[in-house]
Amino acid sequence: MTITPPLRILDLSTNQFSGWIPPGLGECSKMEIFRAGFNSLSGPFPGDIFKAVALREISLPLNKISGTIGNGIAGLTNLSVLELYSNILSGIIPEDNGKLSNLERLILHINNLTGTLPPSLMNCTNLVTLNLQVNLLRGNLSAFNFSMLLQLRTLDLGNNNFTGNIPPTLYACKSLTAVRLASNQLGGQISPDRLALQSLSFLSLSINNLTNITGAIQILMGLKNLRTLALPKNFFSEALPGDENVIDPGGFQYLQILALGDCNLIGQVPAWLVKLQKLEVLDLSLNRITGSIPSWLGTLPQLFYINLSDNLITGMFPKELAGLPALTSQQANDEIERTYLELPIFIISTNATQQQYNQLVNLPPTIYLKNNNLQGSIPVEIGQLKVLHVLNLSQNNFSGRIPDQISNMANLERLDLSDNHLSGNIPVSLKGLHFLSYFSMANNDLEGPIPSGALMQL
Repeated sequence: MTITPPLRILDLSTNQFSGWIPPGLGECSKMEIFRAGFNSLSGPFPGDIFKAVALREISLPLNKISGTIGNGIAGLTNLSVLELYSNILSGIIPEDNGKLSNLERLILHINNLTGTLPPSLMNCTNLVTLNLQVNLLRGNLSAFNFSMLLQLRTLDLGNNNFTGNIPPTLYACKSLTAVRLASNQLGGQISPDRLALQSLSFLSLSINNLTNITGAIQILMGLKNLRTLALPKNFFSEALPGDENVIDPGGFQYLQILALGDCNLIGQVPAWLVKLQKLEVLDLSLNRITGSIPSWLGTLPQLFYINLSDNLITGMFPKELAGLPALTSQQANDEIERTYLELPIFIISTNATQQQYNQLVNLPPTIYLKNNNLQGSIPVEIGQLKVLHVLNLSQNNFSGRIPDQISNMANLERLDLSDNHLSGNIPVSLKGLHFLSYFSMANNDLEGPIPSGALMQL
């Protein structure tokens, strides 16, 4: 491969190229940017590229590049961007990475990298983004010194095998806006020192071994810019703090996403949630929550996604829940602030597949109440939920007739009323739900004909 020396930018991204990256890139002495992401390139990381010392950016994401990165990368001292995510790279992160003093973006997630975080990485004092999610990295994270990374804004170390506690030196990185340490083996409690991270907007500590949920809530509510808080699979079998006074009047005032699912928490739907006027997504599923669904939940002006599934909730479907502004009015729904998330969130859908969302506008308006002890009739007011896309009331004790008013829910895509005690006919009007792709009425006491044209599973 012969390329004239004056070449400064080579961008081959988003094509259908395959095979190995051909040799000769090292001869491009003036090349500053090399991009070939979103192809089907394979073979090892091209070692001769290390001779192209003018390089400022190497971007090869979403290929099939294998092997190790190689210590030669440390010779590219002008490098500010290294993006190799979504490949099949293995081996350790090069020990001499710390020589890359100009590095601003190190993005190596979704590979098979092993070993520990190299201590020299703290010499990369210009790092703004460090994303090593979904690898095989290990070691005591508490021992790593983050305190020199004062420019760091995004840190994603999720889905690895790190142990220890949340590193105390992380609190020196006061520019941080997004932190994900989810799916590791971290323990301990959330420290009050985290309040130093006043720019933090996104925090995910899911699937670890954290303790003291009451302390965590009381500390984290002091992060005034926090918009996303994901803590599932922690605090196992602890009591969920429920008193309204747990949260100060200004606590969590910008919080949009709160996830506390799969913790086996004991208690009721916490009363302090009524203060979260910006809340859009609430996940309290897979706990041991008792009591009824509070009527005030229907007053939260921006709430459009509720998951209370797999709990011990009793009582009826509150009519007030059918009055949620963001689910009854398309105009109110459109006015909800839904900026891009600093890091993507992952939500398990009804069919048990995990969906990635980079912005909340793509998350379907949803009410999941399956597998509880709810009873009584489904209120006719449910037809007011005209913006709702997904409704799952399965595995409860609902009885009576299916309300004809469900036909007013014109945007409904998935409706699951299975495993209840519903009786009577299936309303003919439901065949007018033109967006419906899944409809289950299995294991009820229904009778009569199935309306023609309706998609149903009985």
